[in-house]
Amino acid sequence: MTAKLEGAPELALEWHRAGRGAVLATVVETWGSAPRRVGAQMVVSGDGQIEGSVSGGCVEGAVMVEALEALEEGKGRLLEFGVSDGDAFAVGLACGGTIRVLVEPVGAVLSETVLDALVAARAGRRAVAYVCDAETGGGLLTEAGFEDRFRMDRSGVEEDGRFVAVHNPPLRLVIVGAVHIAQSLVPMARIAGFDPVLIDPRSAFGSQARFPGETIVEDWPDEALAAIGLDGRTALVLLTHDPKLDDPALHVALRSDVFYIGALGSRRTHAARCARLREAGFGDGDIARIHGPVGLDIGAAGPSEIAVSVLAEMVRVLRTGA
Repeated sequence: MTAKLEGAPELALEWHRAGRGAVLATVVETWGSAPRRVGAQMVVSGDGQIEGSVSGGCVEGAVMVEALEALEEGKGRLLEFGVSDGDAFAVGLACGGTIRVLVEPVGAVLSETVLDALVAARAGRRAVAYVCDAETGGGLLTEAGFEDRFRMDRSGVEEDGRFVAVHNPPLRLVIVGAVHIAQSLVPMARIAGFDPVLIDPRSAFGSQARFPGETIVEDWPDEALAAIGLDGRTALVLLTHDPKLDDPALHVALRSDVFYIGALGSRRTHAARCARLREAGFGDGDIARIHGPVGLDIGAAGPSEIAVSVLAEMVRVLRTGA
């Protein structure tokens, strides 16, 4: 699961501390065409307010009843629901499925301390996993030990019966160069789950007229990247062809743990880029992180197809590490 900020964990902590009572409900297993994926969450307050979803509307009412009973008892419980074909069709699925939902009252089962640490990690863009007994809940946080799950954004039940809820920071795409390719890449990336940020000190390129509603930073790339902050859930794509803009950005990116660096340009352009980086003190291992020419070789013609190739390569690197 890719967790969203201001989601169920944040509300659960807020409602608990306000004295309303709170229960966190999480999908821990699914079979068939279940309406929501493993890791989907909703939160129920002690006075019956709900936010989030575990089934797209099929079983939320039943989960709320069970959650209020669990809150009164102070015990976690595992619920199982079969979603009928009719209910599945109502939420846009072709057929039904089965889901298991873990219900954890905050304070009594899900520790306030653990929940507070989870909320802090999410706010700080740190990847963490909440690990607990899949039937009773009440777990702890870890930042290691589930590398495959982190890479694939895949929560689930381990063979030993532990449930692992992956809380990854939202994916980001930072683009240096508000050019034509970026006009196609930005909406495509947003559909794929990335939050795009554009950097271009040239106001004629990075304008709201060309990129309506998008985040645009009109600053030199190295300064902008330092302000934005780079981490392992960030992809960087350089589209300017201009060493004055691309090279400073590469210097920052190569000293970070961004999962993807792509740079537009021909093989000749990329060879010259690599030579400049060596002169600047970067080794071959650093330079090998750069995907240049950027994108998968799909015979792309035109900005939109190049954007497709870039996005495809980003996802491949994210999910496979290669």
